Amino acid sequence: MATNTYKEPVKQASKIETKRKQVNFFRFLEGYLSLGGVFEQGLPIRYIPHILFLTFLGIIYIGNIHYAEKNVRKMTRLKKEVDDLRADYTTTQSEYMQASKQSDVATKVSKFGLVESSTPPYKIIVKKEK
Repeated sequence: MATNTYKEPVKQASKIETKRKQVNFFRFLEGYLSLGGVFEQGLPIRYIPHILFLTFLGIIYIGNIHYAEKNVRKMTRLKKEVDDLRADYTTTQSEYMQASKQSDVATKVSKFGLVESSTPPYKIIVKKEK
């Protein structure tokens, strides 16, 4: 058979602990919202779809933020690559323009024994027969 026991006296909290309890955010929130009457017997079943919907929206929101940040990083990387390619294009184009000058071509082909013509070109006219 069980024996009777006495309740032990409750220890009084120190001043630091009482100040900490007074400043607690969740105590303030509990007092402000006064949800004690709603949750006396646990979480009502009728709120579960709303909670799940809000959770789903939160997950979608977080996923959207991660997706946007990934796209920003990708855009930055591609912008840097485009700038590098534009610089390469400009350099290559200027080298090509320099190399295609008549004087540069003449000096390059002189190694093969070709010389620049000193006579101007003339037009060949062919008469059509009827």
